[in-house]
Amino acid sequence: MPLDYDSPQGRTAEIAVLKVPARGQRIGSLVVNPGGPGGPGVPMAAGAATTWARSALTERFDVIGFDPRGVGASTPAIRCFSDAEVDRGEAAMSATVGLGKVTEAGSRALVDRCAEHTGGMDALQAMSTRSTVRDLDVLREAIGDSKLNFLGQSYGTRLGAVYAEMFPKKVRALVLDGAVDPNLDTSSRRVIQWRGFQRAFDQLAAFCSRQSDCPLGSVPAQATERFLDLVRPLIDDPIPAGDRGSFGFNEAYRAVTSGLYVSAVWHVSAVWPVLIKGLGELQHGEFATLQKVADSFAGRTPDGRYGNFSQAIFAINCMDEDRHTPQQESALKREIQQAAPFTDAGRGSVTRDPCEFWPGKPTLGYPYANNIVDLPQSLVISVTGDPSTPYASGVALATAPGGAVLTVEGEQHTVAYAGTSDCVNTAVAEYLVDLRIPSPDTRCVLS
Repeated sequence: MPLDYDSPQGRTAEIAVLKVPARGQRIGSLVVNPGGPGGPGVPMAAGAATTWARSALTERFDVIGFDPRGVGASTPAIRCFSDAEVDRGEAAMSATVGLGKVTEAGSRALVDRCAEHTGGMDALQAMSTRSTVRDLDVLREAIGDSKLNFLGQSYGTRLGAVYAEMFPKKVRALVLDGAVDPNLDTSSRRVIQWRGFQRAFDQLAAFCSRQSDCPLGSVPAQATERFLDLVRPLIDDPIPAGDRGSFGFNEAYRAVTSGLYVSAVWHVSAVWPVLIKGLGELQHGEFATLQKVADSFAGRTPDGRYGNFSQAIFAINCMDEDRHTPQQESALKREIQQAAPFTDAGRGSVTRDPCEFWPGKPTLGYPYANNIVDLPQSLVISVTGDPSTPYASGVALATAPGGAVLTVEGEQHTVAYAGTSDCVNTAVAEYLVDLRIPSPDTRCVLS
């Protein structure tokens, strides 16, 4: 693919692709994206062979996964830090949550090091959703489909919506699961997202309170205070961690948010006892369990290597979303501290936008995917208790390009790929295979 579509004879980007062939009479291809941004699609397609083993989707479609530009096995890969720096907790890319602040010098240094490790400022400018959407259209043509069938979850709903905006006549079917609201600016979206994480933390606290030795206490309303009393001392007195530096406030809250996110995506309440165990250990100056939770979410291998998921999220959002003045970024940090007080280190809110000096201008634009003509009806799946992308975001996304909402009652972030709901499985298969939209009163319930 051209690295820069405005300079097609210049540098190129290589996009990793995996096809799982259809088991039966083929309709076409179904391209899948797991979200992020920064989530690789190749493993998602590989997993579909098992997750959808008995589904009409793998019978009637080749399932195609691709690692978006800059992500996973695609090159140039987005990198800002070495694995050793990530291991030592030196890979900070945001200060709106947790400890620390970004200075002007720090923001300038960050973009320089990202450019150095990624392949230049021109490479950073190429890592946008709109460029990835153009890659997706080239991929559609390369696999021989006249129109796109797409299933995207979380950030993948943004990819699908922007594709619909840019190439409406080349769409056959879009399944958009765990929707990102196309009308919300950066600040509003992030505050809503962190409010959802606070709600998930409160649910963890309620679960914990029923145990006699809960490290968050027996009163859920006081759990945030108990958590901060436990982790704030780590700001000035972090626990030594050998070659990995130390385990401090940021490491503790990241471990907890990682566990909350995993439990939200996979509806795995079994993660909660692990977090509770880790917090109990932390009371005694031990951090091994929480470190394992954070390492698992970050994709750390036993030999200390990391994927580039978190660095790709940062870089792609820098090219997509609003960039803030120091006053705006500090105000956003205050809002997030109020929405999600369990992330508040208690050290103020003055900071800078780490994307402030990123090359080029943001390319996404708000709102996007509105008033699209000649677009087939899409299927938007929205879970009533989704802690990351609220139900209302699904309604907004369906309204924008003109789609139908499948309401799912439960507490989970995305549901179609997991294959855990027969009701959702049936609705998705009928839509993708037969282009049949569920009736407006259809409601699925997660067990």
